[in-house]
Amino acid sequence: MDASLEKIADPTLAEMGKNLKEAVKMLEDSQRRTEEENGKKLISGDIPGPLQGSGQDMVSILQLVQNLMHGDEDEEPQSPRIQNIGEQGHMALLGHSLGAYISTLDKEKLRKLTTRILSDTTLWLCRIFRYENGCAYFHEEEREGLAKICRLAIHSRYEDFVVDGFNVLYNKKPVIYLSAAARPGLGQYLCNQDVAFLEKLIKDDIERGRLPLLLVANAGTAAVGHTDKIGRLKELCEQYGIWLHVEGVNLATLALGYVSSSVLAAAKCDSMTMTPGPWLGLPAVPAVTLYKHDDPALTLVAGLTSNKPTDKLRALPLWLSLQYLGLDGFVERIKHACQLSQRLQESLKKVNYIKILVEDELSSPVVVFRFFQELPGSDPVFKAVPVPNMTPSGVGRERHSCDALNRWVRMAVTPLSFQVPVHHHPTCW
Repeated sequence: MDASLEKIADPTLAEMGKNLKEAVKMLEDSQRRTEEENGKKLISGDIPGPLQGSGQDMVSILQLVQNLMHGDEDEEPQSPRIQNIGEQGHMALLGHSLGAYISTLDKEKLRKLTTRILSDTTLWLCRIFRYENGCAYFHEEEREGLAKICRLAIHSRYEDFVVDGFNVLYNKKPVIYLSAAARPGLGQYLCNQDVAFLEKLIKDDIERGRLPLLLVANAGTAAVGHTDKIGRLKELCEQYGIWLHVEGVNLATLALGYVSSSVLAAAKCDSMTMTPGPWLGLPAVPAVTLYKHDDPALTLVAGLTSNKPTDKLRALPLWLSLQYLGLDGFVERIKHACQLSQRLQESLKKVNYIKILVEDELSSPVVVFRFFQELPGSDPVFKAVPVPNMTPSGVGRERHSCDALNRWVRMAVTPLSFQVPVHHHPTCW
């Protein structure tokens, strides 16, 4: 057994750590053997069969998992690769196994331990991201936090909602405003960079008997690298009693010593959703929604808090990972990502046919660019080598080729995680 694990008094914890290391090593070793056997088909047991009566050992089960992870025998081998998650990744994975073990403790010990884990993680995140006196909700699905915030905003603004349910919304329909840069599918109304236009939109909704409820702003969307004017939006929300929620990859820069004023304003919002797993390259780490609210009864009804100790254990993988990295390691990873993005942006500026689309975001971990050529009817703003006279069908083929190249570039760069967070923009809008 590992010498460091021998120091652990609890034999179950020691065995758990040992088994996790052995399982990951076994899968990685099997992956290397697969790559060495380039061209051979993988034997897959994905065809359902009877459960064996005598059972199987851990090695056989992990081998089956390995085979299932790498396709089936009817497909050409794709040379898939298991991501090298490193020691810090092991800590995050250990959190899930450890959570199952902790749940077997007696109720009082479980309550104290889970409360400590939740309190520690909440305190650390609020201090790292300059979010004073905040609470935290940990969730697997990134959009789940915003859904809970919507419920909290509805309960806060509609006093009879608990009794009458959605019937109270008919007389005064709630309105949710989204940034035009937001990912699709979050709501029905859009707000754009023109804050004056947004204010007019809010006034019109009030005159029509609607209730402005929630505004979702963006701080560095992955699709377009855009940060809204959060400071001005906060003023507008305070004026009209609207809940302000912020999300986006640039929120990670709140942990740095220097933060742009547009992102720094997010620290004063009512809630924000962050994804530390992708930011730090950690597997199986939950997303986090930080929020501020004074009524614990409403947060409980909205689902942001829970009395179940097992729900509090969602924070365990992040609790372990933060302690492993430490504050300095956490900040250094984000700083390194921003530096890599800036170096990438400077390099891309020197490449012909590449246009940097967002250059006004300082210390942003997002680089947005596209491949382009100047075609008949294209945007004259983009300067490029002129293309010979072409038929309409030829122009269409060229546009299709440009889009295909952009898609290829996206496929080539996006799997590199937060360390090189590059995103493309389509040629045709």
